[in-house]
Amino acid sequence: MELPAILLKPLQHREQECIGIYFEHSTALNGVIQKQAGARWSRTHSCWYVPSGKENYNKLFFALQGKAVIDHAELYQYLAAKKNKKQTNAIKPVTIIKKNETVQPVVTAVSKQKNPEWINKRVIVYKKEKIYGINDHILPAMHQHLKLKAYSPSTIKTYLNEMSQLLAILKDIPADQLKPEHLKRYLVFCSEKLNLKENTLHSRMNAMKFYYEQVLGREKFFWEIPRPKKPLLLPKLLNEKELAKLFNSLVNKKHKAMLFTAYSAGLRVSEIVKLKLSDIDSQRMQIFISRAKGKKDRYVNLSPLLLDILRSYIRYSKPRPTEYLFESEQTHTAYPARTVQQIFSMAKHKAGILKEVGIHSLRHSFATHLLDKGTDIRYIKDLLGHFDIRTTERYLHVSKKQLVNVVSPFDDLWKKESIDW
Repeated sequence: MELPAILLKPLQHREQECIGIYFEHSTALNGVIQKQAGARWSRTHSCWYVPSGKENYNKLFFALQGKAVIDHAELYQYLAAKKNKKQTNAIKPVTIIKKNETVQPVVTAVSKQKNPEWINKRVIVYKKEKIYGINDHILPAMHQHLKLKAYSPSTIKTYLNEMSQLLAILKDIPADQLKPEHLKRYLVFCSEKLNLKENTLHSRMNAMKFYYEQVLGREKFFWEIPRPKKPLLLPKLLNEKELAKLFNSLVNKKHKAMLFTAYSAGLRVSEIVKLKLSDIDSQRMQIFISRAKGKKDRYVNLSPLLLDILRSYIRYSKPRPTEYLFESEQTHTAYPARTVQQIFSMAKHKAGILKEVGIHSLRHSFATHLLDKGTDIRYIKDLLGHFDIRTTERYLHVSKKQLVNVVSPFDDLWKKESIDW
């Protein structure tokens, strides 16, 4: 169902600066903004309003989250114009960091400005990170933009968390004023002082890039900031004996069926928990994977053996699943992904497997074992749902198919020459 639209505009009411709230009549929305955001009705302007301020805006934002689409473009334009008019301090030159010098990432790079009247100096806390009032509009605005662009919940969580790290470092320095040279200094700080790994640095850069280029609409300047080269990490997998130990360590049939499905079809944990009964097509012997990573649908093969296992699991389940293939007995909803990960972890521990692997290793094992059996890598790419064949080609490095017939030159040398031992 399409969410209603709400327009936020600057409003002068009784000689007070306010935020006007405009939308088509809705009893439900009236109750929400009145009770949760403290909005009042203006007969003069025929709209709801709240006094202008970050705290009131945030109350509105979180009250309407998931209930309406907020259009705040006109309000932001007004506030930006007002801020620029009052701003008196310019950005100072970047301070060069010397070796062994105490680093203050961005604080010394940007001058502090006098806050606009409606921005208070309070501190809010997001995931234990303290964010000053001058920057507390950033996460709500970023969150809304991510939702409107239909990013996945996990990506939204990651981007907001990574951005909050920057805001916590800045304290009362306005993040909206930062330039590429300031962000470069911050990333050097993250690498050298915080010892962040390459993948984490990429995530942090992606979050900042999204805010400055997507939310603020700045010209694309992140090409000026070099990205760290990611290490080539080979997929971690389990061999056939380890898989047998893993599966045999489980007693619960539902738990067994989950891990059998993961390995048999090469599924991600997020795909396992989203599987519905209707996704199992026993006529065409396929499993339909709906809106997987990258919002990409695909079909994977349904093993006849797995089909028998799933039928047996459902037959003896009490209560039987009604919508999802693997339902929680308490909530009758899909299993949380975290629970499935814990099931794998307990099975691995019980089986005495010492490798540092997670449930994703079943997917890696599926792909590698298919390669070992001579399956064309292009088919494996489609089964795994990869966008780029280069992602699938990682499995060539761990497949033993091409390596079993390679003889070490040391063996030949030993046979041909007299070597003492």
